[in-house]
Amino acid sequence: MSGRLLRLAAIATIAGAFSGLFGVGGGTVIVPLLILWLGYREHEATGTSLAAIGLIAVFGSLVQGLFGNVDVLKGVLIGIPAVGGVIVGTALQQRVPGRVLSAIFAALLVVSAALIIF
Repeated sequence: MSGRLLRLAAIATIAGAFSGLFGVGGGTVIVPLLILWLGYREHEATGTSLAAIGLIAVFGSLVQGLFGNVDVLKGVLIGIPAVGGVIVGTALQQRVPGRVLSAIFAALLVVSAALIIF
């Protein structure tokens, strides 16, 4: 297996672990690692992450459901309007330079971490 495939496998494993532990894994793990470890551009990393998130979310939901941790109705109520947000967000992302996306994303992660800690 090539070094690139091994790094992709490592990214996937880390994202899966974070998804199971915290309900995250896509944007917070996959995007930065694709950029830093594999040299993806910001737009490509985001799109690739979204493709992976679908599979991660389905499997994670099933496993969490086995433990009784899934409220399907609330998940649907969150998911349906989120589709509209994806459409708007993707359209905006195509108009923003990659470096600006990275800066906004980094700021969002720092603010989120601070809010969780404090």
